[in-house]
Amino acid sequence: MKYTEDHEWLRVDGDVVVVGITAHASEQLGDVVFVELPEAGTAVSAGDEVCVIESVKAASDIRAPLDGEIVEVNGDLADNPGMVNEDPTGKAWFFKMKIADLSALDGMMDEAAYNEMIG
Repeated sequence: MKYTEDHEWLRVDGDVVVVGITAHASEQLGDVVFVELPEAGTAVSAGDEVCVIESVKAASDIRAPLDGEIVEVNGDLADNPGMVNEDPTGKAWFFKMKIADLSALDGMMDEAAYNEMIG
């Protein structure tokens, strides 16, 4: 897995990248009560706001980590946003995206670098 400075994780699955938030981000948010997901088929650029997460503490945006197209969203999160707290790096993925250039992941942090960042 790769990680962003915005506390997102990315897992490559064939030619698709699965995106979610880290356990650290989930803990910082507190109990998640609402998740707004993008539409499949949406073209995004790195940095675009893609999802909104609301918790008992705050609202946060999930930004597209790379240029590409949203090809699938995790509809289970709309019905059960608490999954983000229960399994942030597993069942609680947010969206899958097809990116034009998988080498763009080379600039992302690995787990050791991410753990060092969050200290």
